[in-house]
Amino acid sequence: MNIEDFRNYCMSKKEVTEHFPFDDDVLVFKVCNKMFALASLKQWEEGQGFINLKCDPNYAEELREAYSVVKPGYHMNKKHWNSVYIHEGELSLDLVMQLIDHSYNLVLDSLPLKLSPKSILKSEE
Repeated sequence: MNIEDFRNYCMSKKEVTEHFPFDDDVLVFKVCNKMFALASLKQWEEGQGFINLKCDPNYAEELREAYSVVKPGYHMNKKHWNSVYIHEGELSLDLVMQLIDHSYNLVLDSLPLKLSPKSILKSEE
C-alpha cells in the first residue's frame, strides 16, 4: 500500500473528509468530524510510511504482540491508537484494510446517535 492507496481507501468510506489540522504534513481522515486515521506525508516520502489508527485496546495489544510493525500510536493515546508501519511489508494489504475498517467503525460506533449516520451507513453496507 502506498500513500495514494491509503488515501483512496479512506476516502471511499461514507462521510469521510480529509484535513491538515496540525500542519501541511499530517494528513488526517475523519468520519463525522472525528479522527480515525492519520499519516505524515514526509515519512512516506522518506520511505518510512506509517499510519495511526484507532483500535480497541485489547485488540491493539494483540496486534502489537503479533506484529513487530504495529506499535503504540506515535503522538497519540497509546491505549487507543496504533502506529502501523506499512513500509516494512510485514502486513498483508487485506490486514491493513481491515485495520483501517476497524478504526473507522470504532469511531462511527462511538458517535452519539444525533450526530451519527450509523443507521444510514450500516444499511448501505
